[in-house]
Amino acid sequence: MVFTINQLFNKLSVKYLPLITAIITVIPLPVKAATFLVTERAVLGGNDEVDWGSLGKVFNPSAPDFSVFLPNSFLATSQGGLGLDINIAPTNKPQITPPFIFQTLPPPGIRTNFAQGDFILFGGIDPTGFQPLPPGAPDPRTQGNGGPFSISFAQPVFGAGTQIAVDISNLEVETFITAFDNANNLLGSFSVLSTSSLALDNSAVFLGVRSDTANISRLVFSSSAPQYGLAINQVSIIAAPEPSFALAILVFGVSGAVLKLRQRT
Repeated sequence: MVFTINQLFNKLSVKYLPLITAIITVIPLPVKAATFLVTERAVLGGNDEVDWGSLGKVFNPSAPDFSVFLPNSFLATSQGGLGLDINIAPTNKPQITPPFIFQTLPPPGIRTNFAQGDFILFGGIDPTGFQPLPPGAPDPRTQGNGGPFSISFAQPVFGAGTQIAVDISNLEVETFITAFDNANNLLGSFSVLSTSSLALDNSAVFLGVRSDTANISRLVFSSSAPQYGLAINQVSIIAAPEPSFALAILVFGVSGAVLKLRQRT
């Protein structure tokens, strides 16, 4: 039996219409993504996380071991197995230390306004800032490395964010987050005002972004006072889910149907 093109198309449309409809339902059509600011970790609703303590290199101010200092570029892996490439812009001041991780704790630990016990990724500091201050002295304003911090994801994500602070107490600064896609196109740039302290009260502001598609490949964190050290705690991530097994079966079924149709015609 020989079919004309129109007859073949009509038969194919009727026979496979339910299957085509199912595919369209499962695979949404591309839409223009919207990227927006998130200022609360709970609102971000992450399903993955990077805790800097997982790197196993934590600086202890009571027993300094400078071998735990980090390079300005290094790799990390989230709890869910997502790879991250971290790049901290180097400083041109040789007295400032390389980046390092510390756990914020009461004295003799390092105090911040993150939550007590948080592991903090810090850009670096002039070591004289660790010297004790005389009673009544003003809050220290020690020079440090303010980044920017760039975090690239091995696979694009729906969103990510972290709490952020600048190593300068009781002075309001502007902190920024900027998102890019995998072609380095700007998705959005946002900022909030924040004030750092030594209160260990979890008051460090949360700065995150979220998109309605998994198109965020890189985030950049910075501040309006780059001469002071920048610090972030754990990064919460909305990772894209793996393709479902049901979708794989559906695609395989369509491929088989098309192959059979070609064999018959």
